[in-house]
Amino acid sequence: MYCLRVLLVLVCVLIFPLGQAAAAPLQVTVSVVPQAYFVRQIAHDLVQVSVMVLPGASPATYEPKPNQMKALSSSAAYFAVGAPFETTWLDKICAANPNMLIVRTQEGITKVPMARHHHDLEASRDHDQHHESHAILDPHIWLAPDLVAIQARNICKGLVAVDPDHKEIYETNLAAFEQELTRLDTRIRAILGDTSTNNRFLIFHPAWGYFARAYGLRQIPVEMEGKSPSPKDLSQLIQLARSHDLDTVFVQPQFSQKSAVVIAGAINGRVVRLDPLAKDWATNLVNAATSIKEALR
Repeated sequence: MYCLRVLLVLVCVLIFPLGQAAAAPLQVTVSVVPQAYFVRQIAHDLVQVSVMVLPGASPATYEPKPNQMKALSSSAAYFAVGAPFETTWLDKICAANPNMLIVRTQEGITKVPMARHHHDLEASRDHDQHHESHAILDPHIWLAPDLVAIQARNICKGLVAVDPDHKEIYETNLAAFEQELTRLDTRIRAILGDTSTNNRFLIFHPAWGYFARAYGLRQIPVEMEGKSPSPKDLSQLIQLARSHDLDTVFVQPQFSQKSAVVIAGAINGRVVRLDPLAKDWATNLVNAATSIKEALR
């Protein structure tokens, strides 16, 4: 019996030489951490994903490291998302590897202006429209399941373009991911419940605009377009928070918490972290919904 096993091993080695081992995973690159989650849901172990904006950094001010630019030479595809740093760096990223496919995952999504200071939120409709025409468009399209579904389809198309041999696998995984997104949306709606009468939450950087729009919420931002509030703005925000019984100020780890701490102290409230760039994307959205619901109470 032992000799038979040895013979079978030798036959396998002759028929399947070591040089014909399974192909290495496809190398791809994304802009922000949540995109890596999306790519892996569609490609599973068929790809190895590199992320440009490293944990703790901000997509608004990020500059790729030299070793990251060098590593792009082995990437088959780059999945852009419309993050602010791409405005400056995407052309350089393309130049680092002219053969790399650039997939703009934001294609098909209409971006909306970032929420502005509280006095704009409380202003008239005409006043809001005037300011929105000059506002920065919100890049955080990865924070709403309905928009992620669009990005997922664009990711799938990109993967098929660079790896057509696995087209069926990518499309099957996409369908499963779309079902996951539907279940996640249902779960978030169950957590938040009815927000028609109490929907405002105070946040330092208004990154959760698409999430808020999807679930009937309204952000009140502390900072605007990267600028911290003036003493007058802080005073008005504190008055607004008190008038709406707000006792929570949400912050993200990529920004200073100084102004948020001042406001929280003035309203006898608390500072709670919401990270729009968390690695475990689905769990992060559920946790965000839970935290916002607690703040609404």
